[in-house]
Amino acid sequence: MAEQKIYLVGAGIEGWEGFGKQALEVIDSAEVLIGHKRLLDIFPDFKGEKRLLEDLSIMLEHLKNTEKKTVVLGSGDPNFFGVARFLLRNLPKERIEIYPNVTSVQYAFARIKEPWDDATFVSVHGRGIKPALDRIVASEKIAILTDSVNTPAVLARELIHRGAEGYEAWVCEDLGLATEKFTKTDVRGLVDFKCSPLNILILIKTWEPNLQNYPMIGIRDDEFATAKKLITKEEVRAITLGKLQLQDDLVMWDIGAGSGSVSIEAGNLMPNGRIFALEKNPQYLTYLKENLKKFVARNVTVAEAFAPEGLEDLPDPDRVFIGGSGGMLEEIIEAVDKRLKPDGFIVLNAVTLDTLTKSVEFLEDHGYTVEVTCVNISKTRSLTDYKMFAAHNPVYVIAAWKGEE
Repeated sequence: MAEQKIYLVGAGIEGWEGFGKQALEVIDSAEVLIGHKRLLDIFPDFKGEKRLLEDLSIMLEHLKNTEKKTVVLGSGDPNFFGVARFLLRNLPKERIEIYPNVTSVQYAFARIKEPWDDATFVSVHGRGIKPALDRIVASEKIAILTDSVNTPAVLARELIHRGAEGYEAWVCEDLGLATEKFTKTDVRGLVDFKCSPLNILILIKTWEPNLQNYPMIGIRDDEFATAKKLITKEEVRAITLGKLQLQDDLVMWDIGAGSGSVSIEAGNLMPNGRIFALEKNPQYLTYLKENLKKFVARNVTVAEAFAPEGLEDLPDPDRVFIGGSGGMLEEIIEAVDKRLKPDGFIVLNAVTLDTLTKSVEFLEDHGYTVEVTCVNISKTRSLTDYKMFAAHNPVYVIAAWKGEE
């Protein structure tokens, strides 16, 4: 097997001026230079062989077997959404030497005079947009590498749909070229924005209503729009969320979401998570969407379905909360059991002994370990010059998981 080192060299924004002394010495002594045409054109007098970087599998086969000193050119830092990831995964690391340069993102932040050490970075260049959106809506400051399909305008429409409009936006076009351009706007200003396909979008959060005005957990019941006060009460909601054992990046189903109170607070507790609120009742849907907008629940997606219908279109869940079953409890548990991840949890809230009994029976029949917590809440209320406690109906919080107690 070949032992010749492979050199990854990043080109800076300004071409020749962007290469350090060591990088230029490596290129000057190379026998083969691989890169995109615009990078190869920086070295018109290169005396060795030039090869266009097109098919990565063909390039890899060459690099695995070559005895020639080879340089692969990239843009900026090859380790930053560049070719380095592919090569480090497929070649021994001891064969690779990397000479990074200033990245386009680093240059863009410098030009708009904004620190970038607290930023998040994602790429939708040749990738799906969905995973990037989940990271964008959880970030305070983010740089996005776009392409001709996933443009700033497309991203803006998705962000508006998710209720994530509170960003200052910078579109940084044609960096390092004569047509270089920087445009400052906001998310709605991006909707019809036309720009060069060579661009970076930088979003900087300017406001966030749900963090400024409301707690992450413990939102008062009267803050939610709801029908007939049908809502998981705030004290029960806190216990329910605790039993769900939420972590930052999980997928959660909220079946029979109602007003969405559980989904909204779950979203606050796991900003990188994905929550799907299933609701079919038209009246509840109106309140659900109103609450999601009010609390800027960016990582909650409404599924207008009557479970178990609609579940097949959702990603497999880590956590499932069943707040309402519409008389389909056994069918819902059956459907959830087929999709729940191995370490997943199911949590149900029951207010009647009948629902409690059926829930425990159905879950145990499907091999779950079940724990029931009876929640009795009494809250003070005024009575002339005195205060007294008024008891709420007990709620049974049922937690279930596969495995031993």
